[in-house]
Order: sequence, then structure tokens, then C-alpha cells
Amino acid sequence: MKKIIFSMIAMLFAFAGYAQKLSDTSTYFEIRKYYAHEGKLPDLIKRFQEHTLSLFEKSGMENIIYFLPIDNEDNSLTYILGYPDEKSRDVMWGKFMNDPVWQKVFEESRVNGALVKSVDQTFMKLAPGLNDFPLPQASGIFQMRTYTCFDGRLDNLLTRFKDHTQELFAKQGLKNYPYWVTVENDGSQPKLVYLLGDKNQASFEANFQNFAKDPAWVKAKELSEADGKIVEKVDAIFYKTLPFSPIK
Repeated sequence: MKKIIFSMIAMLFAFAGYAQKLSDTSTYFEIRKYYAHEGKLPDLIKRFQEHTLSLFEKSGMENIIYFLPIDNEDNSLTYILGYPDEKSRDVMWGKFMNDPVWQKVFEESRVNGALVKSVDQTFMKLAPGLNDFPLPQASGIFQMRTYTCFDGRLDNLLTRFKDHTQELFAKQGLKNYPYWVTVENDGSQPKLVYLLGDKNQASFEANFQNFAKDPAWVKAKELSEADGKIVEKVDAIFYKTLPFSPIK
């Protein structure tokens, strides 16, 4: 019954004109977080808007989302790219970096100093069974949530999201966006990463509290942890998308 209800919700999303979507060709994804030099973030944003996004697309990459943290104490910009597969990622970046147009833009943008001092990268694949719904319409606020599980418990977490959590988020008015699992080069257990949206931060926090208190969630959580805890740690950061972000 719960799966039927969630399928009905997804159908309602589709008929409501939910036009945002991921392409069917991207299977490998990358979160890139840029730390800008002092006073250079506006220039970095302008470079992305006027040049970088289109040059990424020219090289075959998929622009997913671009946003800034609400509490931007580290002067950063975060975005997510999609690629057809892991091997094509390096090929596309090579094509982008060697594009004469990009090289010209890059040099001109740093005449008065470099814009970026460092970059963090996280590689991901779509979480199995957690993306079978249309993406919702634009949100005013996003939260990126990263779950670190106890050893051997990731599959339990994915099952709980598929059978209960996503539907219960939607019940409270929280919007489910893409769900991924990280690709860990050191062979460690992947993490779950996903985006959850709402109209503003106050609404998000109230709706998330209602979710946490929902008897259906309390029961699902207790039953799923009958043989032990699943989640060791959750990292959550609020973001607002930039005007040129494909997903809003």
C-alpha cells in the first residue's frame, strides 16, 4: 500500500508540470566545492554564469545544480555535474581544460588574481531504487544531507528510505530530489547523499520536526533498527540555488 501511495504522489508530480529532471545519460556524478579567495566569489559566480556552464555542456557534461550555503563562512560555491560513466569523466574534463575558449576565459578572469584557492571533490552514483520519481518544482531552500552508516548497514538504510522515509518526507511537504551513494576510492563503505527541498528554511525545519515525530516514522525506524543502529552520523547543510542553476 505504501509503495502504491508513493507511486500516486509521483504521478501527481508529473501531471502538475514538474519539468525539472536529470538526463537519462548520466550515471556518474561529482560534487565540486570551490573555496574562493577573499573578495573573489562574485567574480567566480559570474564566470560560471557567463562561460563555464556552457563550456561544460560543450564538453558533454551535465550541469545538475549550483548553489551557495546559507551560512557561507568558508566563501564557497558548490555544484554537481553528471557524466555518462566514470571513464568519460576524465575525457570530458580534458576536453574542457584544453578548449581554447576556456583557456582564454580562465586567463582573463584571473588578471587581478586567482579566483579559486582550493577544490573539494566527491564522486557518486545514483542510489539504487531511490530515484524512481519525477523531480519536484523549484524550492526556495535545499538541504544536502550526507549519511555515514555503521559498517555493513548501508543496504538497510537504502531499504528504509525506499520503503518508508521518502514517502514520509513527501507526506510532510518536504521535496525529494536526487539520491546518490558515494564512490569511495579507499574501498570504505559508501555514504548516502541526497537533496531535500522546501519553500524556506523555517518551513523546512518545522516540516522536518513533524516528520521526526510522525508515529509512522518512529515505528519504521524502530523496526529497521531491531538488529542494530543503522546511521552513525548525519551531516546537513542548507543551500540556496544560484539563478542559473538547472535544478532550483
